[in-house]
Amino acid sequence: MRETMWIYGIILLFVAAVWSDLGINPITSVTSNTTTASSIEVYVTRNETFNLGSHVNLTCSNGTWHEMNYIIWKIALKNRRCRLNSDAGGPVQNSCNDGKSLQNTSSAQSYLHIPNISTDDEGVYKCEASHKGGGDAIEFRVSVSVQPSLSAWLERQGGKRVAVCKAQRGRPAASVVWRNLRNSSFAPEVKTQLGSDGSYTVESRMELTNDSDAENLTCAVSHVYWKEEQILDLTTTEADHHGPSSPGKITLVVIVFLVLFAVFVGFIYFAQKWLIRFRHAWRSQSSPSKTPPPEDVEEVEPYASYMQRVNSIYNTPADVFT
Repeated sequence: MRETMWIYGIILLFVAAVWSDLGINPITSVTSNTTTASSIEVYVTRNETFNLGSHVNLTCSNGTWHEMNYIIWKIALKNRRCRLNSDAGGPVQNSCNDGKSLQNTSSAQSYLHIPNISTDDEGVYKCEASHKGGGDAIEFRVSVSVQPSLSAWLERQGGKRVAVCKAQRGRPAASVVWRNLRNSSFAPEVKTQLGSDGSYTVESRMELTNDSDAENLTCAVSHVYWKEEQILDLTTTEADHHGPSSPGKITLVVIVFLVLFAVFVGFIYFAQKWLIRFRHAWRSQSSPSKTPPPEDVEEVEPYASYMQRVNSIYNTPADVFT
């Protein structure tokens, strides 16, 4: 039994020595492959925000086009995926077909061009580039900013003065603060609403005390779309407020409009009927009779017989005896 174990041990040592001479090491090679595969997925992440409608250029590598071995852009958008890639000196393969393209600067540096960027272009842009100086792998997380619509006014609510400042339909949400506020112990009430299109509406309402000075009160709005904050004055007074209308005011305006429209239509209808009657009356007075009035035969005949008798008196003798 012991002799059999010694024989097995000698055989195993012999096999291990042969594998060592041939350079075979299964365990080491598996570990090496795993490490190499994981290192490919390392990307430098950058968060980029661009204004709606602007033209965007994304640069992946500092290597020039002549030094480039290959460049690959893998784009994952909200509703689809596409790809742009090119080998050294080869044509660009583009499956996006939405205006995106690979272009070069005057110094032959490659970049991805996105014309007239919209919210549909938001997503993740992964770039892999290989050149003579090394390689680059960058992940761009692209978002689009939308300019909000601004308004500010002063209104009455339950007998109190309220200053209102609103930034509507912006992406991302704007920041609204009040400036030059005096003699007020009330904190502003800020509401943020998310729209179905991903935009935000921010409304700030500030209740003012009776001795608060609203003449110099301003609203400051900050947003990534602008480099500087936007300042709004309370240009409307309580008496001339033209801010958001209540449902009752809107209904009253609609009713008044309908009444005025009905009056106008009625006036046009009766004026047209009067004009038609006037034209008929004028034509009947100005047109001549088609048939002349008949003559009185009884008055004409006596005059004719009289003329015959008178003429017979002045006849010559020659005429009488003929």
